[in-house]
Amino acid sequence: MSYTPELVAELEILALFNLSNAREGLKVHHTATPEAIAAAGRLFDKGLITQADGGYLTSLGLESAQHAQSLLTILNVTQAA
Repeated sequence: MSYTPELVAELEILALFNLSNAREGLKVHHTATPEAIAAAGRLFDKGLITQADGGYLTSLGLESAQHAQSLLTILNVTQAA
């Protein structure tokens, strides 16, 4: 299994959610990139978000976003020289 551009786009959408406020949703506007619009649709189809254009995280979506954001944090840590 490898990271496809589609999976990366989905991870990027999950990384946009504010995990400290579950009442804060996300709206992917029609002016967003086609990749972002398609990624939001796929996340909705997978049951991770409540609307095809964003909305709120489902319980599975919240867990997924937590993992995605944790991975980004880990990978973005600079190595001590």
